[in-house]
Amino acid sequence: MAKKSPNDVLQQIEKHYAALSPSAKAIAHYLQQNPIVVLSQSTSLIAENTGTSKATVSRFFRQLGFDSHQQAKDAHVQLREQGVPVISPQSNVQQHEDEIKNLSRTFEGTSLETLKAVANLLAHANQVTLIGFRNAYPIALHFRQQLKQIRASVRVLPQPGQTLSEDIIDLTPKDVVVLFGFRRRTRQFKYVLKSITHCQTVLITDPTGQMYRDDVDFLLVSHIGSEAPFDSYAAPMSLVASLCNLTYEALGSSAAKRVDAITDIYIQMDELESPRR
Repeated sequence: MAKKSPNDVLQQIEKHYAALSPSAKAIAHYLQQNPIVVLSQSTSLIAENTGTSKATVSRFFRQLGFDSHQQAKDAHVQLREQGVPVISPQSNVQQHEDEIKNLSRTFEGTSLETLKAVANLLAHANQVTLIGFRNAYPIALHFRQQLKQIRASVRVLPQPGQTLSEDIIDLTPKDVVVLFGFRRRTRQFKYVLKSITHCQTVLITDPTGQMYRDDVDFLLVSHIGSEAPFDSYAAPMSLVASLCNLTYEALGSSAAKRVDAITDIYIQMDELESPRR
């Protein structure tokens, strides 16, 4: 059986630190303070900046479990592709461009007809259930806040401190479940997906979630990756905004009446700041 290579340089440094030589520890300190140099600097430059030699740097990476400095670089890149927040040389250079690309790719890959079909489901379902874990949870909360202004019976799961089974059991074929599943999904995700097949289902995911296409009625792919350490959720939020606007159109006058009624209650309860103040 082939030896499994490590995938995180900083974790390997912590694991092997006690066994490192003084020169290797100098390299370790340098990389811990400047993780980006694993990608941005050559073996020679790392040696120069740490007062060591190329041979010492090469031996250092082998001590961490990598075959070479290049393998450590490749592992760093693979981590980012999996959604792990690690820094890269281009983090500050093209972050703005990456945001624009994510938005463009998301909407170029999603037809207006598909968005309208999903909006029609959201407009006429008996109940809309939005399920989001980890970073998807705030998006689900925002989605609910928007939909609740134009229709009743919208909820977010899981509720804080609660399990899902008690709520999933009540779902019916007339309900719509929108499940958010971005990369680094929880292990629970696939089991939730299997438990909601009797409902009308929409999955909003990044490209890694396309494996679940056959398990849902609609799959919307939203791009979230960039060279920056953290994934960007601007595109999913923009997708949610589009769905809410199209749902408003699908509901027509009933949505407008609900908005007016809610606005009247805002005024009666003095809940919102007056724009004239």
